[in-house]
Amino acid sequence: MSYIVDFKNVSTVGLESSPVVEALAGLRANEARYFMNKYEHEFTVVPANESQENLDYVNRILQERDISFAAKPLETSRFQVANIQFTYVFYEDGLSVNVMYTVDDAKKRAVGFKLSEGMEIPKELETKFKFARQKSKLAGTIRGSFFVIKGQY
Repeated sequence: MSYIVDFKNVSTVGLESSPVVEALAGLRANEARYFMNKYEHEFTVVPANESQENLDYVNRILQERDISFAAKPLETSRFQVANIQFTYVFYEDGLSVNVMYTVDDAKKRAVGFKLSEGMEIPKELETKFKFARQKSKLAGTIRGSFFVIKGQY
């Protein structure tokens, strides 16, 4: 069942099993606020066990860098605004992975990683990426990194 993420009243619905549940809920709400402010789009998530196609899509792209996460996926989101397709996966350990894929410009396609406050860098990423810090009223300190997608998906 889908869930519209409320960024005004942050909820942990769907994320309860995470050891950093409050920070992950804040990170998810931060994304919802961004899409509402920039695109007037309601950020909706679906339980991962109901969205295998989204998980398969993200995992296929992650294979460009030989990345496969051990953490359990909790929720996904997939939508298009303007000419950009977005796909998100929120993992139990506090990681958020997003794929930004422009429909008409192969030079603007990337995978982003955001780490919830309080989580360690996943071993799958610690030697491959450097993380920048960003402050968020909803999520505290977010650490993020990305890579440019080379293939066609």
